[in-house]
Amino acid sequence: MPGIREKRVLPYSCEQMFDLVADVGRYKEFLPWVVATRVRSDSGTEMVADMVVGFKSLRESFTSNVRKDRPNLIQVRYVDGPLRDLDNRWSFTPVADGGCEVDFCVDFTFKNRVFEALAGQYFDRAFRKMVAAFEARAEALYGSSNSSAHIVA
Repeated sequence: MPGIREKRVLPYSCEQMFDLVADVGRYKEFLPWVVATRVRSDSGTEMVADMVVGFKSLRESFTSNVRKDRPNLIQVRYVDGPLRDLDNRWSFTPVADGGCEVDFCVDFTFKNRVFEALAGQYFDRAFRKMVAAFEARAEALYGSSNSSAHIVA
């Protein structure tokens, strides 16, 4: 499956966005299709977490290893579940006005070809919805963005 990437400049600090993304235990509170999460272990530099995602009657769980380099990088590597592979990377770079550029990319492949075909049809829309959910969560936690978020070409 081809990957997708999005860059946005947001009015929040790298530390704020890092904390928001690293708080996997709260994903079910704001991310669409996340049914449950469980953090197995967590340190300042590494986390192992399980996530259950679902849509209607479909439910799948997977385990990931999350490498953290505060406040600049979060890298997710697939451990176990319905995927063949997963690469998910968040980078946070400060910008002149005190905000940060968030660079988010994800690439994954299902083991099951039927799931792969279904995901291919909806992946772009789902990805955009997830990015919007992270932005809305940042606004809820850290205050109004005053419409200063923008996509970086």
